[in-house]
Formats: sequence, C-alpha cells, structure tokens
Amino acid sequence: MEKKKIITKRNIGIGIIVFLVLLQFVPVDKSKPPTDESKTFFTMTDPPIKVQRMINDGCMDCHSHEVTYPWYTNVAPVSLWIAGHIRNGRKKINFSTWGDYTSSKQRHHIEECIEVLEENRMPAFSYKVMHSEAKYSEADKQYLIDWFESLN
Repeated sequence: MEKKKIITKRNIGIGIIVFLVLLQFVPVDKSKPPTDESKTFFTMTDPPIKVQRMINDGCMDCHSHEVTYPWYTNVAPVSLWIAGHIRNGRKKINFSTWGDYTSSKQRHHIEECIEVLEENRMPAFSYKVMHSEAKYSEADKQYLIDWFESLN
C-alpha cells in the first residue's frame, strides 16, 4: 500500500513537471501595437518631468503600449500571468490611446488614477516587488495625486 502512494506521488510530480515544460511552448504576445504619438497621455497633458518619470516607473508597463518585458516574462507560468496583467491593465486605462477617450472618459480615468493611488492599489504590490522604482514615497505619491487633481 505504501509503495502505491509513492508511485502516485511520483507520477503526480512527473505530471506537474511535464505540464510546466509544455507550458513553456504556449506563446505570449509581446508585440507592441502602433501608437499615434499625438494621442498619448504625455503628449495631450504635457506633465512635468517628475510626473512623467513616476508614471513611466509605475504605470506604463501595464497601462500602455510601452511595455518593457523583463527576462522572467519568458518563463511560464509567469509569462502568462504577466500577459494577463498587461491585457487587463490596458482594458482599464491605456495611456498610449488617451486621445481616443471622450473627455468625460478621460476625466473618469483621472479620477480612477487618484483613487487607486490614494488607496495604495496601484502600482500593484506584485509589480513593486520586482520594480523598486515604482515604490513611491508618500510625498511623491501626493505630488502625483495633486497633479492628477489639477487636470480635472
């Protein structure tokens, strides 16, 4: 009976390894959609350099077409997880297509930016773990919130 349990556990372990190896062959779309520079958030709002840096550091990898894919995005299942984050982030707000939003939608997105910053929901904790530059000080976060508020 004990031998049967060991074989079953071993088979499960082998199955997991085979699954993870096969998962490496699932392609992840890392293509960069074309961007009309005249419609980007930075072009349309002309933020100060500090705001641009903060948004680049904490937002653009998930909320724009300007994604920088680190080495670990080549390893499944992390690659699939991050691809999902990017896909969902772009659906929520895409700074690369800012000009395609109506003015009321832009205002709504700005209000959401303020809200997620105030509630410490963004940048996401999992993102900040791997990107120390996205860890805003309280003063920097307030600076960014104040700037977003100035747009409304």
